[in-house]
Amino acid sequence: MHRKEVDSTVIASLGYDAMTNTLEVEFHNGRVYRYLKVPKALYWRFASAKSHGEFFGAEIKDRFDEHKVR
Repeated sequence: MHRKEVDSTVIASLGYDAMTNTLEVEFHNGRVYRYLKVPKALYWRFASAKSHGEFFGAEIKDRFDEHKVR
């Protein structure tokens, strides 16, 4: 999955697969997670958020099934 870099102290990059509604988040610590069944509109809000870390904590973390990629 192609990810785009974001300006965040916590998150390094974001990717999204619209065919499977899968969000991929790479953190600055090197870990990568995939979040399942994430609506496309939520991904776009996340990608354009003023604070990606705050948005992640409030809207993504613990709200979707997650799988560690690395």
